[in-house]
Amino acid sequence: MGLPNYLTFFRIFITPIFMLIYLKGRWLGISPVLLPYVLLLVLGISELTDAVDGYLARKFSQVTDLGKLLDPMADSIYRNSLFLTFTQPPVNLPLILVFIFLARDSVLSTLRTVCALRGFALAARKSGKLKAIFQGVSCALILVLMIPYSLNVLSSDRLECIATVIVSLVAFYSVASGVEYLWINKGFLMQIFQGKFSGDKGASDE
Repeated sequence: MGLPNYLTFFRIFITPIFMLIYLKGRWLGISPVLLPYVLLLVLGISELTDAVDGYLARKFSQVTDLGKLLDPMADSIYRNSLFLTFTQPPVNLPLILVFIFLARDSVLSTLRTVCALRGFALAARKSGKLKAIFQGVSCALILVLMIPYSLNVLSSDRLECIATVIVSLVAFYSVASGVEYLWINKGFLMQIFQGKFSGDKGASDE
């Protein structure tokens, strides 16, 4: 374990808190005007843990195979849950966009797990890290758009349209980064599925 992995688990733990505040803010005494700011605070804390856990792992040489598996898994659970939450009013994202993210992450998570069972940990690539950044930025932009919506400056239809365009662009990049990940690691994957992988732990470009 270690602090980086604990921060990764914290990112998973904070996910239902975001969902609860977004969906049941009134029950918690949070006004519609205050809601976007509270959600931005929760999002900021989550994104900060994502940045800090990787930094600490590298700085203190705590990069582990467990961390290589947990970090993208936590990102997937956390950000896909946020997008799923945004399918509810007032954002009303199309559910198909969430399915795209889930399908992409499910395929790569399965491959990482299979590789790990064969003794090889596939590290994340820069394109995947950029995907995570784009997803985080898109969530922040949606929450920022909720501010003029809460003040009746932005209509619900316009909020939904802009949010859909933003997330659609991120979904397209996510699929592209997934294809690139598979292509770069095709050699290892072919060896594993053909039963020829020797079990030596290689290094994948970050």
